[in-house]
Amino acid sequence: MPAPPEEALSAGNVMLTGPDGAQINAYQALPGGDGPFAGVLVIHHLPGWDSGTKEITRRFAARGYNAICPNLYARQGLDVDPDDAAAAAREAGGIPDEQFVGDAGAAIDALRALPTANGKVGVIGYCSGGRHAFLTAVSLPVDAAVDCYGAFVVGTVPEGFPLKVTALVDRTPQLVCPVLGLFGNDDQFPSPEQVNELEQALKDAGKTYEFVRYDGAGHAFFSVDRPAYRPEAADDGWRRIFEWYGRYLAGG
Repeated sequence: MPAPPEEALSAGNVMLTGPDGAQINAYQALPGGDGPFAGVLVIHHLPGWDSGTKEITRRFAARGYNAICPNLYARQGLDVDPDDAAAAAREAGGIPDEQFVGDAGAAIDALRALPTANGKVGVIGYCSGGRHAFLTAVSLPVDAAVDCYGAFVVGTVPEGFPLKVTALVDRTPQLVCPVLGLFGNDDQFPSPEQVNELEQALKDAGKTYEFVRYDGAGHAFFSVDRPAYRPEAADDGWRRIFEWYGRYLAGG
């Protein structure tokens, strides 16, 4: 009897090369079997390339996806403690958009180059990674995107906030794929009003999207190791994520 998917997966660190020649470590998780499998680019949250995000990466592999999560803070040091790297990145105002797009492109290329790939790639991100998922979807050739409470896709960064980024909503017409958005109604970044603004931009641009808003949930409701975790919202969100990817990433 073959092993269940969650037992047959393999996972470990791989190296990518950014467009600037920088070496980027990434966590890759692959299902067992010959495929073909769709790929998922997992983008970590502002706290960094941590164990929780790697667990999410393995979760996709257990469901039959090739998954990779690049360390966006690799330039802060490949061997630096993730918390220290995240602190250094925040001190610098976050990751420049151009640098992120280059690193994301390298990860997408790596997914499509896998011998078990079906050629389709989705992207998902949480917190600042939700904004990065939207940035990916307006910048690179991907087939489906999931924005989990991405801050500052719309709106402005308040003074003193540890990110120096600009809104992306004006780039909505450049969106290349369907977008699923999962948001908490108690969140401030993005607030319900900002989610409404983004939804209106998607409507105006004629884009395919689905937004789900959860009462009683705020920012980081997927994070199982944080007080913000909301099991009901997270469970429903995961169900919707896999339905979304099943709809748009199946086949070759």
